[in-house]
Amino acid sequence: MTEIEATESIPSTSTQGDIESIADNIKNGHISRIVVLTGAGISTSAGIPDFRSPTTGLYDKLAPLKLPYPEAIFHISYFSHSPEPFYAIARARHPGNLKPTISHAFLALLAKKGLLHYLFTQNIDGLEEDAGIPTDKVLWAHGNWKSQHCWKCKTEYPDDLMKRAIHNGEVPYCLKAECGGAIKPNVVFFGQSLPKEFDEKEKVVGQGDLMLVMGTSLKVAPCSTLPRLANKGVPRLLINMEKAGDFGNRKEDVCMLGPCDDGVRRLADLLGWRDELETLWKDAVDAKEDVLKFQDGPSLDECIAKMAAQMDARLGISKGHKNMLENHLSDKFAQMMSKGPSCQ
Repeated sequence: MTEIEATESIPSTSTQGDIESIADNIKNGHISRIVVLTGAGISTSAGIPDFRSPTTGLYDKLAPLKLPYPEAIFHISYFSHSPEPFYAIARARHPGNLKPTISHAFLALLAKKGLLHYLFTQNIDGLEEDAGIPTDKVLWAHGNWKSQHCWKCKTEYPDDLMKRAIHNGEVPYCLKAECGGAIKPNVVFFGQSLPKEFDEKEKVVGQGDLMLVMGTSLKVAPCSTLPRLANKGVPRLLINMEKAGDFGNRKEDVCMLGPCDDGVRRLADLLGWRDELETLWKDAVDAKEDVLKFQDGPSLDECIAKMAAQMDARLGISKGHKNMLENHLSDKFAQMMSKGPSCQ
């Protein structure tokens, strides 16, 4: 286990803006309603790359697929006619093959101690539930993999058939013969609206006495606006690889820059929760190992490489057919001209 690498970036004008003060206020009960916003950064140590990190992020990894633009893989317009790239990476990113991280466990520990007021997550992996966070305390703002439906006619699709398709690397299609639309997990793609519950739950941000933001670039609206809804004077804690959003603009802001897992371990140390956190995490991982459905599956890079090869093969066949046809017509024209012009 590496030592904590997270560092603090604290506004120079701050009087209370430090992680020790936040920990003290949690311990003495002055902070008891923590509102949390999470992004891909809390799941990277589970084997899911974030989206935008250079070379290691998902969007860079997708380059071999030669998409019109990286985000197209998650855009409903692109998915509606080309679902293959999405399902090429589905097995590697399916939550059935993933275990919760210690960052997930920390949030579960907050819930266990009655400190988690509400959690907004932009992630679709559902690892929050695997870690033991009560579902009534979570809004999956972008949906999750728990169910699926036909993108076209909205008909629900059986879980067992979905699992089989993902395991086999196939695109599942609607069971209605007259439809034929591709099946889509109940996740929010670009071009689709967030759940109605999002507008209803936004108000809980103003009820919190700490806004905790973890593992997100704060570049995707409307979740990116949530930290701004925290009341003035309420501390906002960012645990992230780099500064994001408007953090640093308020004297109460605290930024712990580094991996999320390192940040929560440091905070747990300050709170005196480290042993309890590690135990809770181990129990969650052990429980998930007992129910894994997709063990020994291909890696994300392997899935992308396989799909890229298939796409190149299809393109090669298409080009080959075109060249063969052009050569055939050229030969026919040459033969015709060698016999002289047609009299017809």
